[in-house]
Amino acid sequence: MLSISQALIDQMVAHSRKDHPDEACGVIAGPAGSDAPTRFIPMVNAARSPTFYEFDSADLLKLYRELDANDEDPVVIYHSHTATEAYPSRTDVAYASEPFAHYVLISTRETGNQDGPYEIRSYRIVDGEITEEEISIN
Repeated sequence: MLSISQALIDQMVAHSRKDHPDEACGVIAGPAGSDAPTRFIPMVNAARSPTFYEFDSADLLKLYRELDANDEDPVVIYHSHTATEAYPSRTDVAYASEPFAHYVLISTRETGNQDGPYEIRSYRIVDGEITEEEISIN
């Protein structure tokens, strides 16, 4: 189960709406080994695509150096889907390389960059296997 604050969910949703129609992506870091997401880190979708996201390699290197320096782990790795449900695509699964991370997807397909309903779901993705998990908002 992913336990996360409403404020962090609001930040992921706002980033997803802001970047729509392109997919948004980012990380929420937390103290190493804690499974507690605390620090929101929006990233740039280097692909600038409505159907695909990728982290810029230089940004990713900088992120992991920062996480190491702060003794943090990437607790949540999130991105948006702009035209489909909040379920990992084959590409999402292929790029899922953090076995302890929660992979959160936000679908903005109904409202785009406007206020309104959105779909948010969380998954564990390990060795290509997708397991949906409950989200507990605290």
